[in-house]
Amino acid sequence: MTAKRHTLVHWFRKGLRVHDNPALAQVFDVARAAAEKYHVRPIFILDPGILDWMQVGANRWRFLQQTLTDLDQQLRELNSRLYVVRGKPVDVFPQLFERWQVHLLTYETDIEPYAVKRDAAVQKLAVERGVKVDTHCSHTIYNPELVIARNLGKAPITYQKFLGIVDKLKLPKVLAKPGKLPDGIATIEDALETADAHVYDCPTLEQLVKRPEELGINKFPGGETEALRRMEASLRDERWVANFEKPKTAPNSLEPSTTVLSPYLKFGCLSARLLYERLNEILARQPKHSKPPVSLVGQLLWREFYYTVGAAEPNFDRMLGNSYCMQIPWKEQPEHLEAWTHGRTGYPFIDAIMRQLRQEGWIHHLARHAVACFLTRGDLWISWEEGQRVFEQLLLDQDWALNAGNWMWLSASAFFHQYFRVYSPVAFGKKTDPTGAYIRKYVPELAKYPANCIFEPWKATLSAQRDYGCVLGVDYPHRIVNHDIVHKENIKRMSAAYKVNREVRTGKQEDDFEDEYEDDKPSRKTTGKRKAASGRSGSTAKRKR
Repeated sequence: MTAKRHTLVHWFRKGLRVHDNPALAQVFDVARAAAEKYHVRPIFILDPGILDWMQVGANRWRFLQQTLTDLDQQLRELNSRLYVVRGKPVDVFPQLFERWQVHLLTYETDIEPYAVKRDAAVQKLAVERGVKVDTHCSHTIYNPELVIARNLGKAPITYQKFLGIVDKLKLPKVLAKPGKLPDGIATIEDALETADAHVYDCPTLEQLVKRPEELGINKFPGGETEALRRMEASLRDERWVANFEKPKTAPNSLEPSTTVLSPYLKFGCLSARLLYERLNEILARQPKHSKPPVSLVGQLLWREFYYTVGAAEPNFDRMLGNSYCMQIPWKEQPEHLEAWTHGRTGYPFIDAIMRQLRQEGWIHHLARHAVACFLTRGDLWISWEEGQRVFEQLLLDQDWALNAGNWMWLSASAFFHQYFRVYSPVAFGKKTDPTGAYIRKYVPELAKYPANCIFEPWKATLSAQRDYGCVLGVDYPHRIVNHDIVHKENIKRMSAAYKVNREVRTGKQEDDFEDEYEDDKPSRKTTGKRKAASGRSGSTAKRKR
């Protein structure tokens, strides 16, 4: 390109929004201050190769496609547009730097190991070509690196310790969306645009979704517009916001009992800092309100906690080499994993959750607790890494740090160590859905089963099963395990694994003994409390189910 003007580039990755986007705002500010010197090109890089190898389900690809389309519209209202560049960042940036005569590149920082490595490579390419690079931390409320620095260079590994640190940090200013660019700053076509006017257009649904038959209902549309609308709708009832306690919400309600803002936070369609500010404004008007960890503010801060501990451990998403994680001898059981993944375990509550996940791309956080415990220490004794991979594929809000952190917590591999507290795949669901309406919706084979046996269809006689139109072993699977038996065996396995981990840590052999444990009686399971537990580095924060 022979244009005399240089180009300012903002690189969207997460942070797919125009509000509270300091890296984008910097580009717009520089451009407005010297409109005669610069063009502005906000870009998103789409690597066609990841469509084949990346573990992303159809519903999340659709969410991304809708998000990019909405982002393009938001930018057009600011006299700009989104340029979607195809290729690998390390391959396309040298070409863009030259073709567009790039002066400045900005982007939002990311803690994921893949992103850290990628960004270091891109920065090296920029330095070699004289391109200035500025980065901003805006995907989280607090900068994880700053939190770690304030804790003497180590991540705080308990929630309460984390809260004590961030409580002393200054909150960053929430930015409005940038003002419009002046009309005269429009870009000039490069050689690729001259050859193909649509070369930088947003991808279509057909281009991103390779298996359209896997698309479920479009219950949660992607994009900043929907994110802000959903936030406003969620915060409209200020008393509900003030009284919110996560353990008191229902994991199996027919419509979400929480905000479902997590997919929008994951993609950065909604600023966590904006949501945090809005929540605190409401709580200032409501003197009596719930508090972390169970409040809405507390839920946001759990996200911050996992981002911080994840930033300090490159192996956060695996057991081996993970400084936080207990080493547990999980078993490979492909048939059981397949049954769990596709909602065919024979436990209707578990199967309903997994089917909702596959259809809609979202399940309640407490529902995630139930199926995660079932897969790991509760029933199937399968590694949390396997469950993490399934969630990575199917969840709209799949987030590297949160996904790994929650799986470690629920498998009692890290952060939470009361492994004798096991979710019942029967009693837990009955508490909030005694009639089984949730099961009837997502496991329609059992729709005619009465409430007294829909959670435990094996209690129905063969004659009754025929009358209900669903015979076990024919129309719906038998239980793949007997929870009443296996969860007790697994508690003993966890006790043995913990003993080995202690011996490795202390270098001292312990006498063999039988740990006492608490059975998963409904009266204990439905109190909603998770007590502090002793871990390797002290007591863990209280967290509620």
